Amino acid sequence: MDRYLDLFLNYLLVEKGASANTVAAYSRDLTRYLGFLGERSPGEIRSGDVAGYLTHLKGAGIAPRSRARALSALRMLHRFLVVEGYCEVNPTSIIEAPKGVHKLPSVLSNRQVEALLAAPLDNGAIELRDAAMLELLYATGLRVSELVGLSLAEVNVAAGYLMTIGKGDKERLVPIGASACRSVARYLDAARGELLRGRSCSRLFLSRLGDGMTRQAFWNIVKKRAQQAGVQSHLSPHTLRHSFATHLLENGADLRSVQMMLGHADLSSTQIYTHVTRERLKRLHSEFHPRG
Repeated sequence: MDRYLDLFLNYLLVEKGASANTVAAYSRDLTRYLGFLGERSPGEIRSGDVAGYLTHLKGAGIAPRSRARALSALRMLHRFLVVEGYCEVNPTSIIEAPKGVHKLPSVLSNRQVEALLAAPLDNGAIELRDAAMLELLYATGLRVSELVGLSLAEVNVAAGYLMTIGKGDKERLVPIGASACRSVARYLDAARGELLRGRSCSRLFLSRLGDGMTRQAFWNIVKKRAQQAGVQSHLSPHTLRHSFATHLLENGADLRSVQMMLGHADLSSTQIYTHVTRERLKRLHSEFHPRG
């Protein structure tokens, strides 16, 4: 089956335009699956084998969401094998996705966001960079990988927009709010040149060494600023993306527009935020209504 896995991964990369991270994730899930099956040809795999593998994952303590992701990879692989004529039957066609509690994303309140963005800082280059990154992340809802990968040419603070390349190498245009534009402009004017240290780098946000910022380094920035701001709730760089989407919907934005700004290929990925806003309404009703 290794040969068929290589063909499938190449199909994802070349024909589907999947990112390197996506292909790597599929490779990990499917390598584990094929290792469980042992030496089988595509036509020898049955629904019972797939069900047995999912039961094996459950017994190993794999969470429902991770098992559902693994099943999605299995379905794509077997659908590919049928379409390409390597076998006649898709053994995943009658397998149901694992049931589990749907975990809602962690979201900051408006007050917590304001505290985070207003955390004490001076006008040093590092502080101006940190403030610009946090402002831009909350203003645009970018993924952290998209934020740290931005180039100078992709951000236009004068016009108030940026261009980013998201999952599947898809480009999208995202508006930037006035506050984030001012913060990024301050960073460009007073900090980036100092961080560059006479070097050349196309990245917008730079490390202390004058090269591109990494996701890990930015995660440390988020933790430091959260401590300064006294934000005690569970916080990750992705929390600001969730907060961006939720706050837009709470203030009247339509779901399709939020989908476009987040870069979701499927509207169902964006609909999770409607559940978040409903949960918040329920809490407000319970707390403030006389008969809540």
